[in-house]
Formats: sequence, structure tokens, C-alpha cells
Amino acid sequence: MKNEIILQASKISIGYTSKKHNTVIASDIDLSLKKGKLISLIGANGIGKSTLLRTITGIQKTISGTVLLNQVNIHELDALTLAKNLSVVLTEKLPPSNLTVFELIALGRQPYTNWIGKLTAEDITKVNEAMELTQITHLADKKHFEISDGQLQKVLIARALAQDTPLIILDEPTTHLDLLHKVSLFKLLKKLTKETDKCILFSTHDIDMAIQLSDEMIIMTPKTVIQDEPCNFIAKGSFSRLFNDEHIVFDPEKGKFIIV
Repeated sequence: MKNEIILQASKISIGYTSKKHNTVIASDIDLSLKKGKLISLIGANGIGKSTLLRTITGIQKTISGTVLLNQVNIHELDALTLAKNLSVVLTEKLPPSNLTVFELIALGRQPYTNWIGKLTAEDITKVNEAMELTQITHLADKKHFEISDGQLQKVLIARALAQDTPLIILDEPTTHLDLLHKVSLFKLLKKLTKETDKCILFSTHDIDMAIQLSDEMIIMTPKTVIQDEPCNFIAKGSFSRLFNDEHIVFDPEKGKFIIV
């Protein structure tokens, strides 16, 4: 089914727990991530986008509410099952290594390889397919530190594709990229959802591009977290409330923000 729900968050509160008390960043959040959808997560700096992503991927516990991955509580899944259903691309720098692009992408096959980590013919096929989808086959033998930031971002997405999960979540994949590479990456993500029927959720500050290319968006404000289609957000005037600044205004006719 095209609209099959992969991940469902119900009435979750996100934040941090210490021995003395809970620090709640946002609460009463309902999200639904479906097959074949490109979904962007937007909000002002420091609003809690990374915390939300860490919570729905099971890296961080919810303060309340539940996150279901394929109808099972995400905290009840073992690491191997989780790795076969969800791949995450975070913003952390890669640790120093001499890995080639091919070898880095092949790490995505770890949930499927035997304990020695030996690649089967199927593993190699999946890695090659991921490189073809992201159009980086020509980089296969390059060391990962020899390529540009834009190329490395595609390599990390290819690694997530090689992991072969129905859901891919990316935290700020276009950070540090110039406009040309941002557009290229956005179009790649759009293409991947259509060609692979995976759900891709990514956080971004490039709101104008996200409005143009996302099937759905999640908007975080200090008061609410709401998921809907971009056209519905425009109709409701939701983007106008995103920034508390009289000099940044959303123009619904142009479908983008303008400075006044």
C-alpha cells in the first residue's frame, strides 16, 4: 500500500530526563511517516528538531507517549531489527579512517553480513545499486576524505540506501552545502522516495526549497508540532507564525519568505 504507515508517534513529549526532573521541549506530538513520502522538518534554531529526530529514532527515550516502528514500540526492538527497518544519517563528523567510498557505503550492509562482516554477492549488488541511485559510482575507489562535502553527503545517503530500510532519517543533510549542491541533494531525495518507495524524513533550514519539494512537512514552533502538506500550511498561514520577526514575512502567493 502506498500510504502504509512505517512509523507512528502518538502523544509524545520530548526533552531530557535527569534524576530530579524532566525538561520538556515539546509535548503532545502526533506524527505519521508513510511509505513513498518525502517529509521535511522545519523550525527556528534551537527549537528541538534534533531532539525530535533522536527521540523518534529510539536514540533518546520519550518523556511520555509512544513511538511505533512497524507497529512495535521502538524501545522493544533489538538493535539488529532496528537496523533493518530504520537508517539514520546524523550531522556528526566521520571518525578518521582510510575507507574508500565503496567501503564506507558497504558499512550499511552490517545488519545483513555474517559475524566476519564478509560481503555476499547480494551485499555488493545493494552497494552498487545505492551508488547508481545517488550517481556516485565514479567515486567508488576514492578515499572518503578526498571528496567534497556535497559528494560525502551523497555517500552517506548511499550508505543509508544500502542498509535497505523502509525509513531513512537525515539531520540537516544540506548544512555546509552551496546552493547548487543543496538543490541537487533535495532533488535526489525526492527522486529516491519515488523510485524506492521509501519514506525519507529530513530536518532543514532551507524552508523555501522544502516547501517546493516536500510531500509533507512537520513544523515546530514553541507551542506546537504539526504535520501537513505544504499547500495546507500555506492556506492556513502557518509559515507566517514560524519566525517571531516583523522583518521576515511569508508571501503565500509566491510560496516563499521575503525580507521587508
